[in-house]
Amino acid sequence: MKTFFSLLIICLTTSLFSQPSGKEIINLIDKNLSAKTRIASARMIINGARGSRTIEFKTWAEGEDKSFTEYTNPAREKGTKMLKLEDKLWIFSPSTDRIIQITGQMLRQSVMGSDLSYEDMMEDADLTSHYSASVTGSDTLQNRKCWILQLNALAEGEAYQVRKIWVDQERYVPLREELFAKSGKLLKRTQLSEVEKIQGRWFPMKIVYKDMLKQGDGTQFVFETLSLDELIPENIFSKASLK
Repeated sequence: MKTFFSLLIICLTTSLFSQPSGKEIINLIDKNLSAKTRIASARMIINGARGSRTIEFKTWAEGEDKSFTEYTNPAREKGTKMLKLEDKLWIFSPSTDRIIQITGQMLRQSVMGSDLSYEDMMEDADLTSHYSASVTGSDTLQNRKCWILQLNALAEGEAYQVRKIWVDQERYVPLREELFAKSGKLLKRTQLSEVEKIQGRWFPMKIVYKDMLKQGDGTQFVFETLSLDELIPENIFSKASLK
């Protein structure tokens, strides 16, 4: 009997220490998904209540504070550009030949009728700096064992005060995420799939965003190409590039 209880204690202790803490997990997510620079070609498939449409674009990003996006197709959207510098966002519209700064409540508006807001598009910060995290359970998604994490914002200004994330236990890639308001209301849900190893990091090549307050089947992001840590000319991240 004494031997049985000794073995039980060993098993429980081993199980306890095999589970990383919430902070350790989001550190590993940040390490896996972050890069000095990212250059990507992608398409956004917007599945709205009135039908679907596809927008193709190319994007350049450096760290958390700089990104530049140019829409390349269809003709109606071609030439539209977005520039993010820290917490500021500008858009150039070729149809009006004007540059507009998106500020305040405008940041919560939908991007081209998609399930993403401008605020969502701007978000590229690491989780560790903005959220505390705790492991609340485990699950299986896409035949992968996952940790379930609850993240709570460290500051009032975050767009989503609470996040629930399903994280692949082996590759430390989120496979599902639910985003909540401070009241506890579910605002958005994302599904991440088609995970590939790119330059030593695991990365989801398909992401489906669903605004829970909108009709439709969500918005898909599909990456066609993705390159990490390449040198990007500094002039890309300037207002001059918008025109």
